[in-house]
Amino acid sequence: MPSVEPLTADTIFDLASLTKVVATTPSVMLLYEQGRLDINDRVCRHLPEFTGSGREFITIKQLMTHTSGLRPGITLNPPWTGWAAGHQLIITTEPFHLPDAEFRYSDINFLLLGELVSRVARQPLDQFARQHVFDPLRMKDTTYVPGDALKPRIAPTENDENGQLLRGVVHDPTSRRMGGVTGHAGLFSTIGDLARYARMMLRQGELEGTRVLRPETVQLMTSVQSPPAMADQRGLGWDLNSSYSRPRGMLFPDGSYGHTGFTGTCLWIDPASGSFYIFLSSRLHGTKGRTNILSIYERMGTLSAQAAGYVLTGGAGL
Repeated sequence: MPSVEPLTADTIFDLASLTKVVATTPSVMLLYEQGRLDINDRVCRHLPEFTGSGREFITIKQLMTHTSGLRPGITLNPPWTGWAAGHQLIITTEPFHLPDAEFRYSDINFLLLGELVSRVARQPLDQFARQHVFDPLRMKDTTYVPGDALKPRIAPTENDENGQLLRGVVHDPTSRRMGGVTGHAGLFSTIGDLARYARMMLRQGELEGTRVLRPETVQLMTSVQSPPAMADQRGLGWDLNSSYSRPRGMLFPDGSYGHTGFTGTCLWIDPASGSFYIFLSSRLHGTKGRTNILSIYERMGTLSAQAAGYVLTGGAGL
């Protein structure tokens, strides 16, 4: 809107929460490989202001598995703006419960992780991710805060609270108010760039002779890291088998992993078959309501698994 435009292979999408696994998670794990942090570190070791009301007991691993006990997000009312105001709300959020008591998906977890990367690396998250992940993988169209030259290729989302169409500006309101570079949202990319990232993950951290992560790091990220008794199973950043696993469909087995994004994006990777699928959409655009695509995720996951060789049995239909 306001006029029809073609969708092309190089259309750039607001990835929303795919940011968590394409930018923030690999950045955290690279710092882990470098010995600059440990996933069992308490967050307050690196963010000293994150203390009080039990916050001082929360670990990096609990942020990455969404078992920290923190609420899903920070308030938008009364209105606030700026990184400092947002950060103050983040670090003063009181946990709902003790860590490791239950799974609760939370943007606050990755807002904290994004800031943690910046503190430990002494470099902003977007710069660190570009230097160590995007550039080595030749993900040329993957960026935070896209420049004006890219905007004609960007799929718009919806109007903001002031009636302005968001195009090349992050949809997530918390990220937008904080400047667009955050650990939970803000990344823009194309299907081609994400395919390069997925291939790197399938190849245990290497693509076309360039190693980004060690094989053992990829294994750590994509194996169950949630407490043993917890029904929702998460890796480090990645979703394995939880209430958010619709893109897994009916056939992809244990050991597969992925993630979704609020704007209508998903990525699912299956090491057993050496396959992955990516779905990028702008589900908020041009709709009076908000298109529910959870059933599309599930259907596409099942069809993708069938294409990879898995067989649907028992007379189930699609």
